[in-house]
Parts: sequence; structure tokens; C-alpha cells
Amino acid sequence: MATVIPLNDGRGPAATKDRILDAAEGLFMEHGFEATSLRAITAAAAVNLAAVNYHFGSKEELFQAVLTRRLDPMNQRRVALLDRFERESTPPLSCERILVALFAPALELARDPELGGKNFLRLLGRAYADPAPFIRRFLSEQYAQMIARFKSAFGRALPHLPKKELSWRLHFIMGALSYTLAGTDALKLIAELNPKESANDEILLRRLAPFLLAGLKAPLPDLSEVTRELDAAAAWRP
Repeated sequence: MATVIPLNDGRGPAATKDRILDAAEGLFMEHGFEATSLRAITAAAAVNLAAVNYHFGSKEELFQAVLTRRLDPMNQRRVALLDRFERESTPPLSCERILVALFAPALELARDPELGGKNFLRLLGRAYADPAPFIRRFLSEQYAQMIARFKSAFGRALPHLPKKELSWRLHFIMGALSYTLAGTDALKLIAELNPKESANDEILLRRLAPFLLAGLKAPLPDLSEVTRELDAAAAWRP
């Protein structure tokens, strides 16, 4: 049985709160939100349930706190880096530079356990794909300001794209980024194709970037043609 450490254990409530966040982050990353119980979190953090309720209230609020602890600083660094690039460059800023501002803070986080490390990126990827409505709402709100800032920058770099089309492409970018970081398939692929490369998130992001750039810069699709092809495929029966 896990040792229960009360709130007044001599290390203060801040230390207790950090232990809970660290334990929850690891368990949510490994098992996902639904499969992680508060009992497992309290055991891993060596606290009682009252400590979790005192600091966070519910499992949903704890999950949000786990994400906010890392997401807020990362998104702030993204916006700050984009601001710096725009000050130093002749407008409009290129898509390549904008993507660097989006990716570099994620790379920084992946390399530094103090910022969250690669495990948090895995958790973020899992959260992005989680069907729970509260997680989707939370991430949408958490990303809103940062996404709006990058959308404006991409809009200036790609003035020919309608706003709705740009919104779709940014949605796909964030989805591809989160899926890549969340899974192990890409790490296995790196090991199979080039065993000399270390399987880390930096390699994944560097390989993903050209693919995303191609999608951003792709010509406008002829949706009517795509629709006809899909309708024809749906109507076909062997």
C-alpha cells in the first residue's frame, strides 16, 4: 500500500501539488484519461484523495492542470518566437519560418525533462485524439489565442488561400503533429529505415515539417472533382 503523506508534511502544499501533477502526468500519458483512476494517482504521488480534491477538485480539473502546466509556457514561447521572427524579417514572414516558430518550442520541451520532456508530448498527442468532449473543449480554448496568432501569420504568407481553407490546413497540421508525437509507430519506422538514427522526437518533427509545408502550400483543391470521385467510389459495388 502506498504511504499517505498529508498536506502538512513539512514540505508544503506546493510540493504536494507538484507530486500530484507529476504522478498524474505519467499515468495519463501511459493509460489515457479514462483508464487512469484517482486511486492510482494518489498511490503514485503518495498522497490521500483529500489532497487531490483540495488542490484540483476533480479528475477532469486535474487533467486540465497537467496540460496547462506545460502548454501555457510552450504556447507563450511559440508566440514570442513568432513575434521575434516578424520583427527581424521583411514581411510577409515565410511559411518555413512560421513553422519553425511552431515547432521549435515543442523541440525544446521534448529535449528538457524540466519542461515536460518527450512524455508530455506523448500525453498531448493522446489528449488531442481523445474523444472526451471536455478535453476537446479545453484544448480548443487553450490553443485559441496561439492558433489565431499563427493563423494571421500564415494568412499573410499565403494570401491566395481563403480563410476557411487556411483554417482546415491548420487543423490538419495540429492533428498530424499531435498524432505523430503521440504514437510509437513513427519511432518504429525510424528504427527500421535507419537504425543509426536515435529514435527521438526531434527526428520526427524534422521529418514531419516538409510534409506539412507541402500541405500548406498546395494548390487549392477542386472539391467538385473530389466529390464526384468519392460519390463514384461509394456507389461502386464489387
